[in-house]
Amino acid sequence: MAPPADTPPAIRLYKGLSIYRVANSPNWMVRVWDRKRKKYLVKSTGQSSSILAKDAAQELAIALLKSEVRVETEYTFKHFAQKLLNKTKVKADKGELSSQYVKAMHWAILNADWGLVDYFGEHDVRQLRTSDWQEYLDWLYKKRPDLSPSTRNTLSATFRNVLKIAQSDGAIGDVPQTPRTRQRDNPRPFFRFHPLAPKAKDAYKKLLRGAETMAEDEVIVRGTPVTTELYDLILFLVHSFVRPISTELYALTHNDVMSAQNPKRLVLTIKNGKTGYRSSNTMPGAVSVYERICNRQQAYNGDTYLFLPEYKNRTTAAKVIQRQFGALLDRTDLQTDQYTQKKHTLYSLRHTAICMRIIHSEGKVNIFNLAKNAGTSVDQIERFYAKYLPLSSEMAKNLHSFGE
Repeated sequence: MAPPADTPPAIRLYKGLSIYRVANSPNWMVRVWDRKRKKYLVKSTGQSSSILAKDAAQELAIALLKSEVRVETEYTFKHFAQKLLNKTKVKADKGELSSQYVKAMHWAILNADWGLVDYFGEHDVRQLRTSDWQEYLDWLYKKRPDLSPSTRNTLSATFRNVLKIAQSDGAIGDVPQTPRTRQRDNPRPFFRFHPLAPKAKDAYKKLLRGAETMAEDEVIVRGTPVTTELYDLILFLVHSFVRPISTELYALTHNDVMSAQNPKRLVLTIKNGKTGYRSSNTMPGAVSVYERICNRQQAYNGDTYLFLPEYKNRTTAAKVIQRQFGALLDRTDLQTDQYTQKKHTLYSLRHTAICMRIIHSEGKVNIFNLAKNAGTSVDQIERFYAKYLPLSSEMAKNLHSFGE
């Protein structure tokens, strides 16, 4: 509660404690920050003198602090949050959890502005209830109304994980319920391909032609020439389902690739993907791409990276490709998915791969196998891909069938 502009400015006594006057009132007000409730307490000092008001304000602050019962460290939320962080770090080091998952958990717990430790740190886990979680959500919404439902759900899952540690240590019984925030499912942008689009408007083919032309024209992007490697990378992403991130696509070395037959494919070892370790089968189209990579890298060994091996820093390699891909989108006028109105990125190629499998299999692909191979879940595929795709002619025939 800020004082009106025509009143004397607030006097800050120390952090979290100040006095001020409001219009038409002779007495000074005191404002003191309540750490547990995460809000200011405002009361009248009953004093018109600023000197006396300062003394009254300090007495109120001392009384508030004395009324707080100090929680033993081993029962604080902060204590179990730290145990969770330590536990996840050990699992990440063993490759049992992805670094991205651990990073998200650390961020949810330690964010200095609205993280869980900042709000719940000194709370007694034995006293936490669902109502406390709801109060946090209400406070968070006022502080950061821009946070997405998925972010709030990440916080909710992390909160529960902290309390599960407390539960396993015998500090609490049941873990309080934390209802999930409803999420609005949005379709993922991908490059429309035939038969979803007429052959003349096949965005995926247009993208590939554009990549070939850039290599032929020897286009240079930020000092780096575009070669056929960009074309091969696009094909590889669409035929392998891997994510275009430093721990998946750009982490792949020749040691991580094994050729297999019946059916013809590559078997990729993703050591530290977004969802952890997985073995992933590619489509046949990735085999010819890999053969070209081997021919291009005549002096490669098992530790040589598949793409841009000259960059030891894989984050740098990823940025080089991102810039080249951005230039490709500009040249082909494919910056935006006209159906979702979302910007295309390299991730759109992974989305294209998943949609292609659903459409080209005419609905017969096993969604569980597809999800496992792509390092995602059946729920994600159904929510973000399948529900937005039209029925193929074969699926329509199946819908219209009357049995044998």
